[in-house]
Amino acid sequence: MYEKYQVKIPFSEGGITTKNIKGTTYIYYAYERTYDPGKRYSVPKTTSIGKRDDENPDMMYPNSNYLKYFPDMEIPEEIEGDTSRSSCLRVGTFFVIRKLMAVSHLDEMISRVIGKDSGLFLDLAAYSIITENNAGQYYPDYAYNHPLFTKQMRIYSDSKVSDFIGQDMTDERIGFLNEWNDSRDHRKKIYISYDSTNKHCQAGDIDFAEIGHEKDKQDKPIFNYAVAYDRNNNEPLFYEDYPGSINDVSQLQYMLEKIEGYGYKNVGFILDRGYFSEANIHYMDKHGYGFVIMVKGLKDLVSELVLKRQGMFEQNRKNSIRSYKLSGMTVKMQLFPSDEEDRYFHIYYSDRKHASEREKVEQKIDRMEAFLNKNRGKKMPPMPNIEKYFELLRYKEGTEENRLIGWRERADVIDREIALCGYFVLITSEKMTAEEAIDLYKSRDASEKLFRGDKSYMGARAERVYGNESFETKLFIEFIALIIRNKIYTCLKEAVKESGHKENYMTVPAAIRELEKIEMIRSSDRVYRMDHAVTATQKAILKAFGMSAADIKAYSRALSDDLKDITTR
Repeated sequence: MYEKYQVKIPFSEGGITTKNIKGTTYIYYAYERTYDPGKRYSVPKTTSIGKRDDENPDMMYPNSNYLKYFPDMEIPEEIEGDTSRSSCLRVGTFFVIRKLMAVSHLDEMISRVIGKDSGLFLDLAAYSIITENNAGQYYPDYAYNHPLFTKQMRIYSDSKVSDFIGQDMTDERIGFLNEWNDSRDHRKKIYISYDSTNKHCQAGDIDFAEIGHEKDKQDKPIFNYAVAYDRNNNEPLFYEDYPGSINDVSQLQYMLEKIEGYGYKNVGFILDRGYFSEANIHYMDKHGYGFVIMVKGLKDLVSELVLKRQGMFEQNRKNSIRSYKLSGMTVKMQLFPSDEEDRYFHIYYSDRKHASEREKVEQKIDRMEAFLNKNRGKKMPPMPNIEKYFELLRYKEGTEENRLIGWRERADVIDREIALCGYFVLITSEKMTAEEAIDLYKSRDASEKLFRGDKSYMGARAERVYGNESFETKLFIEFIALIIRNKIYTCLKEAVKESGHKENYMTVPAAIRELEKIEMIRSSDRVYRMDHAVTATQKAILKAFGMSAADIKAYSRALSDDLKDITTR
């Protein structure tokens, strides 16, 4: 194995010789001489210490023997210790990600659509998962101490990463989403959880970034990002990005058209209350899509329904849904006057929810009353939010006009709101029990965790890009990372379910931190080896992915061989 750097061929009188083999000149050193009585002279014992650089005859590429017999010779400072790659590589999470991609053929799909730079694409996805960061300028730091998917594990600079992200990958993105969705079994009935969030753009001029319906009220330009999630198979199917000024209700019908374009026919949708509208309900009816949708309990549409059934099911054992610690009943009726079909209204009540929501109502009334006390005797403009709960008494004549002198609670309004505490309603298009409906709706937790993971654990709360191409490419990479991270989450979740108890290391962030402790160390012979045995905790995590300590050993040996080959080229 020869080093990548050059050193001057050492001078040793009678000790350095050369030999040309198939066009390559090798440098030999006589490290010992033994007297041969038959020949009556000393015979040298030689070994190769390097090979000559044909363009610089005084220079050679040394091997490990050179370092052994000439330990005091100066090695170029810039390459001493091979600073192109760390002497300690964190390999555990890389091995897991590589396996998950291979099982789902994700790596093959990316290779087909991206081409020669597919390795860098996958490395950027792995980088965002492992480091919880999506800033391209820090990628070289990650690449320095991790194995890579790039050819010969090449470490690219931040400028190369910037150029790569700046490419227009519209065709590649569309090609991947088509192939990813074509690989699904479209004959089976599936429920798709569809949800959206909004993100900021911290730099650049992005067409989609507009002032819109911002969830964290920062008054900054945003864009909307939505993901369709296959609840049955626990996989993200596709994503959408659209301008920040477009609300969820308006976008839903465009998403439904995309579902049809991907070939899905026998599907139902699990939707949050943000998508509730008469037009959307009728659109799903027209296309034969089923749905499970949340309706906020205080809406006039269902509040009367709740109040009429109050006391009919909350304390009945047959209505208890123990897995969610609530009670439920189902009522069949029409949703809108324009409906041609009946819907199934599932009414739920939770003691815990009642206690927390009632306390919020009481605190709200207390805050309003404190505000009124503070402003007694002052002029009060119309205040609809407060006047919903209080009758305000004001002077009506002279200079004292509109000054607040007192108030009375609207007890009937407050009592009605308290009576609705603890209740919520789901509406389904298909006949099912209250337990079946809540089970379907609660499966949205997986898609909600996707968004939390995307924002909190992959550094994607904001996109740090300067143009539309970079914006789209980065979202594409993040979606691939989202698929992989979701697979990690699903495997850990299934392992916890099977074992019946959850250890604190069986969350995605904790598991990644633990797997990152599996390291390979470069020895003085320049070969990477496992630093220590796999721990009991790491074995438990690896088991969730169908992997063992023996697998890690085998993967490490293969990686070591790959790195050895790369170094000698």
